[in-house]
Amino acid sequence: MTTQSIGLGDKEVVNDFIVSQKTLSSAYNTFAGECVNEQLRNEFLNILKEEHCIQAELFNEANSRGWYTTKQAPATEISQVRTKYTAGG
Repeated sequence: MTTQSIGLGDKEVVNDFIVSQKTLSSAYNTFAGECVNEQLRNEFLNILKEEHCIQAELFNEANSRGWYTTKQAPATEISQVRTKYTAGG
């Protein structure tokens, strides 16, 4: 059975992959942050990095096709956030 035969197009499949990657990344982030064994923690961090790379590839593909768009933040908002999170801000 293909994704086409159950009514899922490329856009829906890629979106599902992105959502799945977000879930996996969140789980690996928690595992790494709460792991007592340093060697295992480092392995979780390596896996987390790989998951972020996969998610970025999926996002870039969806974005290039116009399926997952983001808006450009106005310069004033960027400046406000930068001021808020810098020393003395």
